[in-house]
Amino acid sequence: MSNAPETPRVSIYDTTLRDGTQREGLTLSLSDKLRIAEHLDEFGVEFIEGGWPGSNPKDQEFFARAKDRAWKHAVVAAFGSTRRANIAAEGDGQLKSLVDAGTAVCTIFGKTWNLHVTEVLRTTLDENLKMIEDSVAYLVANGRRAIYDAEHFFDGYRADPAYALEALEAARRGGAEALVLCDTNGGSVPWDIEAIVRAVVARFPDTVVGMHVHDDTGCGVANSLAGVRAGARHVQGTINGYGERCGNANLSTIIPNIELKLGMRCIPDGKLSRIADLSRYVAEVANEPMNEHIAYVGRSAFAHKGGVHVAAMQRAPQCYQHIEPELVGNESRVVISELSGRGNVVAKAQELGIEVGAAEGVEILERIKQAESKGFAYEAAEASVALLIARQKPDYAAPFALLDFQTIVGRRVDQPMFVEATVKVRIGEETRHTAGDGNGPVSALDTAVRKALVDRFPAVTDIHLSDYKVRILDGQNGTSSMTRVLIDWASGEDTYSTVGASGNVIEASLLALVDGIEYGLGLAR
Repeated sequence: MSNAPETPRVSIYDTTLRDGTQREGLTLSLSDKLRIAEHLDEFGVEFIEGGWPGSNPKDQEFFARAKDRAWKHAVVAAFGSTRRANIAAEGDGQLKSLVDAGTAVCTIFGKTWNLHVTEVLRTTLDENLKMIEDSVAYLVANGRRAIYDAEHFFDGYRADPAYALEALEAARRGGAEALVLCDTNGGSVPWDIEAIVRAVVARFPDTVVGMHVHDDTGCGVANSLAGVRAGARHVQGTINGYGERCGNANLSTIIPNIELKLGMRCIPDGKLSRIADLSRYVAEVANEPMNEHIAYVGRSAFAHKGGVHVAAMQRAPQCYQHIEPELVGNESRVVISELSGRGNVVAKAQELGIEVGAAEGVEILERIKQAESKGFAYEAAEASVALLIARQKPDYAAPFALLDFQTIVGRRVDQPMFVEATVKVRIGEETRHTAGDGNGPVSALDTAVRKALVDRFPAVTDIHLSDYKVRILDGQNGTSSMTRVLIDWASGEDTYSTVGASGNVIEASLLALVDGIEYGLGLAR
């Protein structure tokens, strides 16, 4: 029988569906909330806070739908507040709505900071303590597990530690299974958090102490981890750090840190490698651009650009990576730019499945640096990099070549704008002339090129432009400025990006357009 100490466990409580939606500009439909909840459950968080059933019909419907689902790992929690002052818990409508939500767990917040009690609630300190105890006791008496969120706890503790602890004591007397310390203003720092949490854990050794932290100092993750170091065993946060103002503590970063840095467990075995996918899924459903530089889960979290870095990593990857990216479902990438060394080119070629010798690497690197001096940027356009490398190989045969193009944009009297494009394309030994129209010059050129290719390369119909970005590189030159165009593409399950640059926005667009189609046809082979 082993005498090894049991690995400490931390409960993860996700509040993306409630606190996360307080982020400015973020709105989730009922369907969105249910889909995200199912992914959170599959990932293995312990609690999913579905919303505030007393606040809006959408959250009420969420809880009605949640009752019919078989949750694998998570317990769904309903959120609300303590009873109002000077009324019985039994007569408080929003407490009743919590019970009616039918969840096994109810989380309520109450005031801990005496300033809020007297100036916001406009009641007495004693009545506030009764509100906390009565509300928790009411939920427990109705068969609910109760979690108490001590709002503004750290501000309250700094103002009057004795009263802040009394508020926690009231929740414990009522039957709360966890006392969650909230840094509601997000203004605390890790060393302050750790000292206060240690004091609370010492005061309540037999009750779970939790953390609910906001990121207004940029310390949300660090403050949560400081709390865990001090003995907290319940952490609340949101995927990707969504939330009001600067956001909530980011579970996409906290969870890997708990598992990999603190050596504790917080999700089921084998699930950590799903966290990058979960982060991207939530961003997609929330219609929020993914921050590619988020620790662990961002696409750039393990991207290497400096030539010295890449050269070192070819000998020992741990030189510039603190973990193996695969542990969190990510991957190491080499980025090509004017800052690259020959090793970057060789490593990128290997990554793309292309063998490149040392001399070829030097030649390709010089071409990249020359192109970037003219406005190209290959960091976010790996498909263009792949083509640049492939085109250096003597046995590479492009599926087609664009020889000439022309666009006409005009408007006739009392007629709408018209746009026409003609192209001359060579496919093998055959030259084709085709024309197309569209809602702009790029659209018309795209139509004309595809028309020339479609009978020889039917897969061109599956290649779709998904985003188109234009950047002026030297605005001081006005309309004569260099222009960079970045196009994002989708071809089946594959996504990729291409780049073009020119003093003429149409030419820049066409360079990126041709690269995108050529690369996509290569994927289809």
